[in-house]
Amino acid sequence: QVQLVESGGGLVQAGGSLRLSCAASGRTFSTYNMAWFRQAPGKEREFVGSIDWSGSTTYYTDVVKGRFTISRDNAKNTLYLQMNSLKPEDTAVYYCAASRFMMVTTVSSYDYWGRGTQVTVSS
Repeated sequence: QVQLVESGGGLVQAGGSLRLSCAASGRTFSTYNMAWFRQAPGKEREFVGSIDWSGSTTYYTDVVKGRFTISRDNAKNTLYLQMNSLKPEDTAVYYCAASRFMMVTTVSSYDYWGRGTQVTVSS
């Protein structure tokens, strides 16, 4: 089992940057494929990007490709999301999630979730 806790959210102006972290408990973090999702008010939770267990393969939704970067440090049991060139439409609660499957994008494919961290981008 994996417990996930996100941090690093906040208020930033459009064009700015934020780095989110997701700290995982347990010794099995390095065996899970990880992802970031986000949910804006009144909208469904949507896939942002994912990274395989080794950190060698990443995948992003087109909306964030070229602006967001996912990485992980298995020695520190931590997942990261570097967000650059932020836009007001990036405003959402951001969640990290863990899956046994690689490169999956649906909410139902992920077994463990954090509680989320709020990111607000002002115009």
